[in-house]
Amino acid sequence: MNAQLRSVRLQLGDVAAAYLRDQITSGNLTAGAPVRPETVADELGISTTPAREALQALRAEGFLDLAPRRGFTVAKLDGTDIRDMFLVQSMVAGELAARAATNAKPETIAALERIHAELIDAAKSGDLAALEELNHQFHREINLAADAPRLAQVIRLVSRYAPRRFYASIAGWPETTVHDHATLLGAIRNGDAETARREMVEHVHHAGEQLASHIDARIAAQS
Repeated sequence: MNAQLRSVRLQLGDVAAAYLRDQITSGNLTAGAPVRPETVADELGISTTPAREALQALRAEGFLDLAPRRGFTVAKLDGTDIRDMFLVQSMVAGELAARAATNAKPETIAALERIHAELIDAAKSGDLAALEELNHQFHREINLAADAPRLAQVIRLVSRYAPRRFYASIAGWPETTVHDHATLLGAIRNGDAETARREMVEHVHHAGEQLASHIDARIAAQS
């Protein structure tokens, strides 16, 4: 296969997988719902090959089940599952934040300050898409500053249970994000590893509880 063609196909598969993860973890796709590669391909405007590869990847991650004659269906995912995943994420993220506070160079602090200033502006203007992207950039900068590639790899895996486009719809989330990031930034700026760890753990726990409560409420409403 042409290497460039394979790269494009893999990228489309990643896009499809990310789209389905968000649909599942936000509760838009519920347990037992069928997921067909043809439907995913139509929704995203891609061919069925990367869509099918995305479904296989999500099966390996535990988001989908595959049964004879039924095809792919959404795996059971409830608030307890989410809380467990965010427990792991909080511990790893806390360690990364602590190491970032120890390792952060002036250019890292400057980058975090710039991102945080832009995040404040996005929150004030109600630009939720920008807010979500800046939130992602802020955490990515901390993870890079930690200089712990194996831990960063773990956080990428467990953070797949956190839908990128979910939190902006929650009342008060923009203000909470600005507040939490300000405290984190202060700890990293001061080289205070333990405060950075504690603040990050609480920040991730809060996010996980919001998502878990949302999913539990969706399940209760459907029962």
